[in-house]
Amino acid sequence: MEWKEHITADESILLGKPTIKGTRISVEHIVGLLAQGWNEQQILENYPRITQESLQAVFLYIQDCIKDGILYTKEK
Repeated sequence: MEWKEHITADESILLGKPTIKGTRISVEHIVGLLAQGWNEQQILENYPRITQESLQAVFLYIQDCIKDGILYTKEK
């Protein structure tokens, strides 16, 4: 699966934050829900426009960001 099929960034939506295509739900919001203890099923039940595939795409997007060093902060 390619995350690019499900994740987009548009300057006119949420200031260009990565979102799930066809929604105004940001990757950041999904990660925040998970950090608060939500599980995948809770997210899917509470956000019916999100599919299992788009949720998987969020994880793949994050993996690519970490792999590419986008989220890495160097210690001084």
